Amino acid sequence: MTAAQLVTALIRDVPDFPEPGILFRDLTPVLADRHALAAAVAAMAEAVGDADVIVGVEARGFLLGGAVAHQAGLGLVPVRKEGKLPRVAVSRSYELEYGTATLELPADVLSPGSRVHLVDDVLATGGTAAACCELVEQAGAEVTGIGVLLELVQLGGRDRLAGRAVHAVLTL
Repeated sequence: MTAAQLVTALIRDVPDFPEPGILFRDLTPVLADRHALAAAVAAMAEAVGDADVIVGVEARGFLLGGAVAHQAGLGLVPVRKEGKLPRVAVSRSYELEYGTATLELPADVLSPGSRVHLVDDVLATGGTAAACCELVEQAGAEVTGIGVLLELVQLGGRDRLAGRAVHAVLTL
């Protein structure tokens, strides 16, 4: 079975979460299954290319990003929600499909000129990924690619990331 087939078999749809009208794609069963997780991480690590470091997006992007970084032999820099870091290099507020959020990049861990591969769990509207790319670039690094486990094509996230290499294990 391919990584996409393993992931497809395990994703749970949760209607009306986190609010009415939203269909949440629960990836927890994928993370809990050793075969699906291993296949997904291997597929995501193949797309890392010549990056120097992985940037993982809170919170499931930490889980996947750490595993992808390990598989690729790279380090991991976390992008956190507002107020979670003791020292912040840059922050960025952005619109979600159901609200707003602020993300922060830690100070003194991402070297200017670094080549970064961004990792998150889901690409939906692209707001989170676009905000993370801006954070990385404000810190003087270059985004070489974006890797996600699941891309929800109908929400148009790639459109907000025009010109950026996006790799998804599974698209729905």
